[in-house]
Amino acid sequence: MVTKKKILITAGPTWVAIDQVRVISNLATGETGILLADEFRKLGAKVTLLLGAGNYPGTQAGITIKRFKYFSELAWLLNSELKKVKYAAVIHAAAVADYQPRKIINRKISSHLKSWKINLVPTQKLIQGLRAYRPGLFTVGFKFQPNAGKVELIEKGNRLLKKEGLNLVVANSSKNKGYQAYILDGRNQFGPFPKKRKMAFYLARLIAKQL
Repeated sequence: MVTKKKILITAGPTWVAIDQVRVISNLATGETGILLADEFRKLGAKVTLLLGAGNYPGTQAGITIKRFKYFSELAWLLNSELKKVKYAAVIHAAAVADYQPRKIINRKISSHLKSWKINLVPTQKLIQGLRAYRPGLFTVGFKFQPNAGKVELIEKGNRLLKKEGLNLVVANSSKNKGYQAYILDGRNQFGPFPKKRKMAFYLARLIAKQL
């Protein structure tokens, strides 16, 4: 069970700067991570939620919220928390930026340019090496494929699970403007879950049984 155990959750979008005032971001809301934090709170866990830009409905006893906006801030927070705190599990639900400008311009680019070419390079994969912080750390990743059906979701989710050595992966899509998610552990698949709240409820209790 997870009573009094420490759970780290990342959630929400990450920004990368392209000049002094503009950023590249994504459409993530942080809802999944917020729902998970609430479910673990109900189970008696001590939750730390690293939450990206956006609105949050309030604070709850048992949930510590640490805010970030930029990719670099999330990377620093994640590293800092996992080094100094003995977490039982880390659930990496944040929608992390996959690319960033090769060069950040430390001024505002004129809005009168006829074109502006930005050279993007891959960001560091924050999910890589999570288990290296502590033996036995339970790790959960997310694989989002917007238009994927069941077969593709499960295939790509299992690929991430194996590649990064995770305990669980949540493979989810927004196909047909809905929500569909499967929880994978390499041997079993749980779902489909048609609502984020149902997925969060099941995932929290599945993790609790294994800690």
